[in-house]
Amino acid sequence: MSVTKNALIRYKTLDQCFRNPGKRYFIEDLLKACNNSLYEFEPNSNGIKKRQLYEDIRYMESPQGYSIPLKKNKIGRNVYYNYSDFDFSINNEPINESEVEQLKSAMLVLSRFKGLPQFEWVNELLPKLDNSFNLTDQPQEIISFDSNEFLKGVEFITPLYNSIIYHQTLEILYKSFKSDEAQIVVFHPYHLKQYNNRWFIFGKNGDYENLTNLALDRIKSLKVGKEMYIPNTKINFDEYFEDIIGVSKLKNQDLIKIIFNASTSVSPYIKTKPLHGSQRKIGEDKNGYIFSIEVIPNFELEKMILSFGEDLTVIKPDEFRHRIMSRLVSNLDNY
Repeated sequence: MSVTKNALIRYKTLDQCFRNPGKRYFIEDLLKACNNSLYEFEPNSNGIKKRQLYEDIRYMESPQGYSIPLKKNKIGRNVYYNYSDFDFSINNEPINESEVEQLKSAMLVLSRFKGLPQFEWVNELLPKLDNSFNLTDQPQEIISFDSNEFLKGVEFITPLYNSIIYHQTLEILYKSFKSDEAQIVVFHPYHLKQYNNRWFIFGKNGDYENLTNLALDRIKSLKVGKEMYIPNTKINFDEYFEDIIGVSKLKNQDLIKIIFNASTSVSPYIKTKPLHGSQRKIGEDKNGYIFSIEVIPNFELEKMILSFGEDLTVIKPDEFRHRIMSRLVSNLDNY
């Protein structure tokens, strides 16, 4: 049973009612108390009905819930409820089975960040939770995440993250793959993004008007600069990445509709893991399914399409189709 905020509000309200020795709470009284608490938390709440209230009480009585010592007292045809031990409270009890499962799920998600700068606290928190609540009952790991623990540049995540939060200009010693020498870049950081197990920082390079991204594995060093920070006032990064695959967005490139054929062997994979959020199935033939995506073309898109080899064929537009053909010919020349 998933425990939501509203459910927790109801359980705590019922707990207070059951603990009150000075008042008899019949089912109508309990319903009114729960709904009053829900309205107080969320004025637009529709409240609950008796059926939900009875389910809440059964859950609180169960071992998966709180194993409450509930006493049901009959007066004629009516029943009022209280604890047989008024010192009992769900707030004093150890966590229940449902809460244990939720904590385990949360720990699995948190474990993804172990070893990353800015998340050093995860390394300390997970063992404490495990020791306090005896959460680990698996002889081995049951989940893994795709990450590269040997990736260079992750040590810069914390200072970059902080510089974004505190609006600090940075002086970054950066050596691109295209340059023989490292250069000092005056940089105004706006956004950190991970793609294909690499990290990138987006911001304004003091020498250019357009948005710039730097790969963290090419950063040699950085320090807080003296220039006044230029804040980001124009770019919504959710929208910025919406029309591209990866991190590259060339200036003056328009959105195009790419139509491609996927063979029967890879079509199921492309259907369940779309190349892009705009992907649509628009037809099928003897060779497989035909899909379309609407994106701004870039290097990462080309690499993704080429990674499918003979199982993916670009149909339109002609200019992009010829671009992929040219890269395939160049690849054949290597052999």
